[in-house]
Amino acid sequence: MRCPACSRQRTRVRTARSLPTGPTVTMTLIAVNLIVFVAEFVTGGPVLNGSTGVVVNKGVLLGPAIVHQHQYWRLVTSGFLHDGLLHILFNMLFLWIIGPQLETAIGHVNFAAVYFVSLLAGSFGALLFQPHVPTLGASGALFGLLGALMVVAHDRGISVWRSGLGPILVINIVFSLAVRNISIGGHLGGFVGGLIAGWLIVQFSEHRRLPSVALAACTVVAIASVAGALAVAGGAGLTPSGINFTG
Repeated sequence: MRCPACSRQRTRVRTARSLPTGPTVTMTLIAVNLIVFVAEFVTGGPVLNGSTGVVVNKGVLLGPAIVHQHQYWRLVTSGFLHDGLLHILFNMLFLWIIGPQLETAIGHVNFAAVYFVSLLAGSFGALLFQPHVPTLGASGALFGLLGALMVVAHDRGISVWRSGLGPILVINIVFSLAVRNISIGGHLGGFVGGLIAGWLIVQFSEHRRLPSVALAACTVVAIASVAGALAVAGGAGLTPSGINFTG
């Protein structure tokens, strides 16, 4: 027997082929981040030892270099760089905890879409706040995963506070405000991007069974983030100062 409210809902049918096969995208992202971190040391080391190597110099987010030197790849590569061992350990631990939950809930393709939308939105936020300061770290994308997971949890009737997602967000916000050299804009941009991408996937892919529309809408958000980042970077000064990390 079903109550009147439940009787109006469509039960989603899952076949053996559609069942989750494990957080493969999450594990792949962790592997890529670790490989890039090793490459940082091989090519001169990250900021940890007081200097930056070739990988960091060529991949860090920096407004003047993006526009004036046409190095647009920095909008993405900066999200795979880290400022030392503790930085990458904390970020990969966060990804290892949050990633499988979201990937299992929305699927591999949607999860990848949320990650990269959040990464680009985080780059936009970092440039919007401090376009002339070099920024690196995966936390913009990770904040986006947290935002999307909160949207999915809320949609499925799960309390974000009882599930621990709300406290995790509060702790990370306090940490971001209390510790120096953390890109507030990167965290905020990534979180907002994740919220939007998560909402789009819930509304179009989960409710209306229109996964292609959800991905197309996420692509629009990603393009808008890139356009905003380029617009902000275009007005940045030519001289970088300091360095921030989104983690």
